[in-house]
Parts: sequence; C-alpha cells; structure tokens
Amino acid sequence: MRKLAVITWLLIPLVAGAYHYGPGQNQLVLDEVDILVSEADADVANGDHAAAATRYDEAVQLLPDEQQQTIRRLRLERDKAWMLSKKLPEAHSDLAQLLEEISKDESVDPALARDVRATLANSQYYLTWLMRLEGRPEEDWQPTIEASRQSFRMLAESTGTDSPEEQQQHTEDLESAIRLARMDLKDLQGLPLPSQ
Repeated sequence: MRKLAVITWLLIPLVAGAYHYGPGQNQLVLDEVDILVSEADADVANGDHAAAATRYDEAVQLLPDEQQQTIRRLRLERDKAWMLSKKLPEAHSDLAQLLEEISKDESVDPALARDVRATLANSQYYLTWLMRLEGRPEEDWQPTIEASRQSFRMLAESTGTDSPEEQQQHTEDLESAIRLARMDLKDLQGLPLPSQ
C-alpha cells in the first residue's frame, strides 16, 4: 500500500508536466489571447484605436484555425479600430473579405453577420464621402454608395433581429447614404467630415 502511495505521489509531477506540455499549451495561448483582447478593449475605451487594432491583430494571429468564430469577431473589432485610426481602406478591404467568408458559412452567428454588414456599409459610406471630396468621377464612387445603401436598407428592413434603437439607426444610416449620393459637391464640401 505504501509503495502505491509513493508511486502515485511521484507520478503527479509527470502527469502535470504532460498536461502542461500537451493540451496545456493551448490553454496558455488562449490565456494570452484573453489578455490581449482585454488590453485592446481598454485601449478602445481610452480612445487609442491604433494600439487596440494592433492588439486585436496579435490576438487573431495567435488563435488556432479551429476558433473561426472568435477569429471573425476579433477581425471585426480590429477593422472597427482601423476605421477609427485612419486605416479606412484596410478596414474596408478586410470587411468585404470577412462578409464573403461569413456568407459561405451557414453556422455563423446571425448577430455577427449583421454587425459585419453594418460595419462594411459604414466603411463604404465614409469611403464614398472621401472619394467625392477628392473630386473623383461619379462612376468611381456610385457603386460604393449604392452597396452601402443596399446594406443599410437590408438591415433596416430586417424584422425582429435588432432592437428598436438599432432599427432606427439603420433607417437613419439609409437616409444618410441616400442624401450623400444625391448631394451636390459644393454642399458636401461645406459640411464637416462625418464621425463614427
């Protein structure tokens, strides 16, 4: 009996080491991702969107491919931070790619899909605003604002999926997209740049 107790006692470090160097490594990565996401969220709260985007990006790089839902959520948050840290083209490109990925995946969370679509529509709206201020011809910016308008319309017309406040916001965004498409360039130049 005593030998069994000693053998068991000696096996405990061996089992602990096997766990640490085996499945425990995955848990260490997830712990590091959790720390990065917490720091990124704090950066967003403090208005440091560039640092937040960097931390979200580091977290995305660490996650294993099996964590696709989490990766997509973090990419969305990174793209939102990019939009607020003067990286609108990068955010727009990644959001379009993300929406394409989500559209092919039937198991995706519908709330995530709506959030990606709304964020992409916002990026298209701001890109259109900038293209118009740059004096680009209508054939350059018209498809972008039309895509934004269609997304806002789809979000505004979806019933039962968003809160009344979100529905109202989508309707106001739709109206803003329509106004931007119809607005004369001289009127647009007199307005302050839109903010998030």
